[in-house]
Amino acid sequence: MSKQAKRILAVVAMALVAVTLAGCSTSAVDANSTGIWDRYVIYNAAQFIKWLSGFFGGSYGMGIILFTIIIRIVIFPLSAISMKNMTKQSEIAPKLKALQQQYKSKDQETQEKLMKETRKLYADEDVHPMMSFLPVLVQMPFLFALYQAIYRTDSLKAGTFLWMQLGKPDPLYITMILAAIFTGLTSYMSMLAQPERNSMSMIMTFGMPIFIFVMALALPSAVTIYWVVTNAFSLVQQLLLQNPFKLRREREAKAQAERDREKALRKAKKRALGKR
Repeated sequence: MSKQAKRILAVVAMALVAVTLAGCSTSAVDANSTGIWDRYVIYNAAQFIKWLSGFFGGSYGMGIILFTIIIRIVIFPLSAISMKNMTKQSEIAPKLKALQQQYKSKDQETQEKLMKETRKLYADEDVHPMMSFLPVLVQMPFLFALYQAIYRTDSLKAGTFLWMQLGKPDPLYITMILAAIFTGLTSYMSMLAQPERNSMSMIMTFGMPIFIFVMALALPSAVTIYWVVTNAFSLVQQLLLQNPFKLRREREAKAQAERDREKALRKAKKRALGKR
């Protein structure tokens, strides 16, 4: 499975876990709540959103948008490192594929050699395979906190933003559609940034927006607002840090330089042989 497919699976897992865990408790949280999660995470997340909303006349929707942007800014350095690591992974993909061809036998000894050589390749190229998942994993607690802060804080749950009630799904489906579009664009740009693409990556890239849309149908609009903003942020981040068009030009220039070098070597050899 390609790293693009693994990344998409991580996002799918985050969405599924978010919906599952966030719905585990429905009791309201307030200043008298007990427990680390309820009192110090959920309650404070709700209070923080309310405080941010104060900058926009008490608009909880704008508070959620600012909350999301702050989260993305906080994890931006980690995302930048992750994208740099993903670019390195894509560059060594041909070498990794060559190793897999060299050690394609399925016996245990050959597979152990493949794992050893793969680890050596990653170490030599300073690539960390799990780094791609970190931004997704770091976002999970914030997504859980937002989901439960909405469902378990009456004022936020009853709050409105534009045409939506934050505790209920978007009745016009607009945020669901936008979340799907931005998810699709981000995944597509990430796929374009890879030097090699396979059918699994294509299927998952184009299937992900559909999955997000279907999931969003059952989620409160506050969460789909979060998805719209965070995926729009991801798209801009992708274009800034891992621009597929820039990477393609750089790869083409590198390949052309290599062809020119080989051509010059052939000419030099031909001249040397002609002088003999």
